This record gives sequence, C-alpha cells and structure tokens, in this order.
Amino acid sequence: MLDADGAVVPDQSKITVDLASLTSDSSTRDNYIKRNTLQTAQFPTAEFTVSSAPGLPLPLPTSGSATFQLVGDLTVHGVTRPTTWDATATFGDGGFTSTATTTVLISDFRMEPPKAGPVLSIEDSVRLELDVKGAVAPSIAELLSAPS
Repeated sequence: MLDADGAVVPDQSKITVDLASLTSDSSTRDNYIKRNTLQTAQFPTAEFTVSSAPGLPLPLPTSGSATFQLVGDLTVHGVTRPTTWDATATFGDGGFTSTATTTVLISDFRMEPPKAGPVLSIEDSVRLELDVKGAVAPSIAELLSAPS
C-alpha cells in the first residue's frame, strides 16, 4: 500500500503466509519440516512487512515493467530480521503482477537446517519467492472527474 506521495504504508503492507499450507512432492518431508524445523504448531505464520520500495517508479506506470526492491522486516519462527527482496513487476490493465526473491539463512531465524541421517541435509541458505498480483486504485482526482 502506497500513500498519496508514493511512500509505503508499512502497517497496511504486510504479507502473511500460513506455513502449515506449504507443500512439496513429499508429504513425509513436509510433515518433518513443519514439525521439526518450522515448528508450525508454535509459529504458524511467516510475515513480511514492507517499509520501502527503492527504485519503484512513481507514479506507477500503466504499462511496461520495472525492477525495484522491497525492503522490510521478515518474521519467521518468532525472529524478525531486516530483509531486502529483488522485485520485477509488469504493469497493465489497471494493475500489476510481480515476483520478488531473497535469500536468507535458516539459522538466522533460530532454526536448524534439517538433516536425515548421514546422507541427506539441507543447506543453511534458502531462496524465498513471492508472487504478487495487485490493482492500482484510482486517484482522488480521477474519482472526482468521473461522470456520475
């Protein structure tokens, strides 16, 4: 959510993910990760609160694409860390679609990377991706000049 000047409104710019809904091609692995690593019974959600969007073109374009960053706080497993995501958005038809990615360390969020015996383990570094679809609200001037 952006205010009239194009600044991010953090208390209205939160993305919350239900961690219990995450799935892969292996329900056994999913259950292990949810129970032992993410501990979803105690920490059911992850949340990213955007505080700024450096490089986001303002006013928002009505067509084309743009690359920018989303800067804010990521909370996982009860730990909040500053995080920067690289984003690409495509604008058109009164809205946009966007993909943002970042890389974090599992251990930065007080979790142990999962291990299964001496053979299988997951690296501490994990890549996160957000896909966002949004609409651009009309400005007050557009609303006032619209025919009744």
